[in-house]
Amino acid sequence: MHGVISSALIGYLLGSIPFGLLVARGRGIDIRKHGSGNIGATNVLRTVGKKWGILVFILDALKGVLAVVLAQRVFAGWLPPGSTLTVPHLGILGGLACVLGHNFPVWLNFKGGKGIATTAGVLIGLLPAAAGVALLVWLAVFYGTRYVSLASIAAAITVPITVWLLERQSNALFWFSVVAAILAIWRHRSNIQRLLAGTESRFERKK
Repeated sequence: MHGVISSALIGYLLGSIPFGLLVARGRGIDIRKHGSGNIGATNVLRTVGKKWGILVFILDALKGVLAVVLAQRVFAGWLPPGSTLTVPHLGILGGLACVLGHNFPVWLNFKGGKGIATTAGVLIGLLPAAAGVALLVWLAVFYGTRYVSLASIAAAITVPITVWLLERQSNALFWFSVVAAILAIWRHRSNIQRLLAGTESRFERKK
């Protein structure tokens, strides 16, 4: 049980590090009081600047990668002999806990980001091919529409499909991808309402 508890706890604590808030604060800005009020990379990019938004995205993604790596390469060694849990199971647990930590950080009254970058990091750790497909979909939708939210939703939808096609023998990985996709879409529910109303903000093409 030590491996399970450690994977979940450390994953959550890693995910709850609010890099968006910290980076913006380093620039003298409380990101929660600007733009959408979200602590994620997109709001940091819009409010603080492009390079800072990219930095936050990378840091948030690294949280997901690290949570999976620690679970699979460190905490898996603590599983008792004959355990029904496997190394991939711990990776999934650590990754999911990390996403939940990012979305609902205890330090910020459980008001965090939307989890796209962190989920991408978890996918890189668990199944890089699915992360690659999601990235291609994100880029295609974003450059076609200039809506970050729509691109993120589209990428989230493709993840369970990709996992099902590539890893049909892994029920745990598939159901993780379903939960991650639902969570990402649910976190974008206000964006969906604005998209339907035609009021969602988008990045304009440079002239």
